[in-house]
Amino acid sequence: MNIRQIHPDFLYLLEFKQPELIELFIDLREFVLEIYPDSNELLYHTHALTAGFSLSDRLADTFCVLPIYTNHVNLGLNKGTLLPDPHKLLKGTGNLMRHIPVAKREDYRNDAVRDLLSAAVELAISDMDKPSELKGKTISRIKAK
Repeated sequence: MNIRQIHPDFLYLLEFKQPELIELFIDLREFVLEIYPDSNELLYHTHALTAGFSLSDRLADTFCVLPIYTNHVNLGLNKGTLLPDPHKLLKGTGNLMRHIPVAKREDYRNDAVRDLLSAAVELAISDMDKPSELKGKTISRIKAK
């Protein structure tokens, strides 16, 4: 599978992270893109360096996010409280957002997480106001220094 390149703005900031976090992020990003290759990648740098995966160019249509903090990475599901989670993988206390803590590949490279992500995509598609023609793009919202 031909996974798209990491945007230069994001890559520049990613290189400041710990090598093991970089490796986890890159593989986790590939995992998400394997599940939904047409997703648009929205890149942010706020309290965390974050890649969001969306059905459009809008944050509201994002089905998952991959924030990289100082010492850890999460797989965030924007409407996680609405998803079936029979394996009790999702953590958090927000109204909608839930996350899976990621410390190693086995934390996400499995059928239970694949099913959760697929359900998140399906939910995002059904919740979308109008279909987007934008597919498979990377959009950097990172402010250049």
